[in-house]
Amino acid sequence: MSKIVSENDNFKKPAPTQACEQGQAGGPLQQPWVKKYQPGVPAEIELPTESLVAMFERSVKEAGEKPAMEFFGRQTSYRDLGEQVSRAAEGLRRRGVRAGDRVALILPNCPQHVVAFYAVLRLGAVVVEHNPLYTSRELAHQFQDHQARVVIAWDKAVGAIREFPADVAIEHIIAVDILSAFPVLKGFALRLPVKKMRESRAALSAPALGSTPWRELLSTGSIDPTHPRPDVQDLAVIGYTSGTTGAPKGAMLSHFNLYSNALQGEAWMHGAQVGKEILYAVLPMFHAFGMTLYLTFGIRKQGLLVLFPKFDVDLVLTAMKKSPATVYCAVPPIYERTALAAKEKGVSLRSCKFCISGAMNLPENIVELWESVAGGLLVEGYGMTESSPVALGNPFDPSRKNGTIGVPFPSTQMKVVDMENSVTVVAPGERGELLLKGPQVFSGYWNNPEETAKTLTEDGWLHTGDIVTVSADGFTTIVDRVKELVITGGFNVSPSEVESVLRQHEDVVEAAVFGTVSDRGGEMVVAAVQLEPGALLNETQLRDHCKQLLARYKVPVRIIAIPDMPRSMLGKILRKQVKELSLPYFAPYFEPKNPS
Repeated sequence: MSKIVSENDNFKKPAPTQACEQGQAGGPLQQPWVKKYQPGVPAEIELPTESLVAMFERSVKEAGEKPAMEFFGRQTSYRDLGEQVSRAAEGLRRRGVRAGDRVALILPNCPQHVVAFYAVLRLGAVVVEHNPLYTSRELAHQFQDHQARVVIAWDKAVGAIREFPADVAIEHIIAVDILSAFPVLKGFALRLPVKKMRESRAALSAPALGSTPWRELLSTGSIDPTHPRPDVQDLAVIGYTSGTTGAPKGAMLSHFNLYSNALQGEAWMHGAQVGKEILYAVLPMFHAFGMTLYLTFGIRKQGLLVLFPKFDVDLVLTAMKKSPATVYCAVPPIYERTALAAKEKGVSLRSCKFCISGAMNLPENIVELWESVAGGLLVEGYGMTESSPVALGNPFDPSRKNGTIGVPFPSTQMKVVDMENSVTVVAPGERGELLLKGPQVFSGYWNNPEETAKTLTEDGWLHTGDIVTVSADGFTTIVDRVKELVITGGFNVSPSEVESVLRQHEDVVEAAVFGTVSDRGGEMVVAAVQLEPGALLNETQLRDHCKQLLARYKVPVRIIAIPDMPRSMLGKILRKQVKELSLPYFAPYFEPKNPS
């Protein structure tokens, strides 16, 4: 088989060597945190030697008629999933997709997303995941970077693609109507000419003129079984992230990176059984956490993926009665809403054995609430797109420490370095920047060697941009961030992107965007603006302006006006000082309301 090579010269295929290096950070058995692992969790995983495609095909062969996916009650077997992937791959091949090509996915969680992901990989092509709620402007920026010519999109997102500027050349748009994956009766009901049904249908589907229907992609037969498959070191996914600084960049993740992280997760969730686990896909699969949890780990374990296009607590509790979740990983607000609703409605959550919270800090009160209702442990983990994404976690064991992000995963090394001199490792308990190294660490940013050099050292250490302290036994606590990203709802928001949009408004001279802590974990996006002389602040108007150009989660929750922006000697706005000056004005908006 010929070796598949990425077209991007910046893509460096990681050598499949052991992640721990004696003499530099100590061998795995010398690390203090290994003693805190749950019994049975190894210090090292056996690194993968095959691609995600080989893993997928083995799961399909072994699981056969066992259910792979459930969508609003309708199940798809592993055998049927494998056949759909083969047909979709052939449909893409006939449309010119070749090894190394980028294929964009703009999809919510649905069966077609799983099929499309593995169909693209089957050809040795590269999946580029996108948020289907992004505006045309946000998507176009990423398309200009990765230059995918084929798009598989939710039909409601096709309109945004049609608005791309002329320099974004799209050859094929495959439109996905997720209603076609519904159970027959439910899908029929949604097409009835009844007002409530029309509203539900409009929220899930839209006309997509000038595109190829998904069903047509699958109509040309299966791919030749001898068609070349990718190598474990080949590029698999480009995931866009704001990274440690600046505008969104495409993190390059190989089959080796993603498969390694799935194996690390498998080791961490010790006791998870092949063919027995039920994973609730409440996290979006276009996000790194959801992608690895469901599309790689879930398929590796031959589990049942119960798919939700968006989080809906009523749908989750209804599904619990038919297919009770055993793996329920989410963000803190989802845990809180699920636990409160289950408690109120008398729905059992006792099946949930493996619960990892990520993407934002996990408040103690949510841990207590969840564990009082579900019974099992809720632990916090840590990761970033650049690490595929999970790198640290609290053990599923009494040794866990709430309020920390836990200890490094198997085959993962970390060190905490001085913020002014990254060669100097700080002592336990002292503040410093967290650096990571392991088989899950990415190879760099697509077409962006400058940002790659800032983030990844020549010997493979990833600068996370997070300031941490580490206890003597290896438990890590985030205390601040070098980066100025705002993490809201589990998503990264680049302040500079939101500031740029605010400055486009005729009344705004300058803007500073930052996050303020939410009592539910994570942050809320807020902004301070300097207005044109004589202009008056119209917060609603500014927020409406942002909504036209940004995804909803990026729109500032509150906006205030200040007379002037603190600046450095070079004229750069000092966000930290703006934040310190502005937070007292935001405080009344976020104080708990008096029930009386």
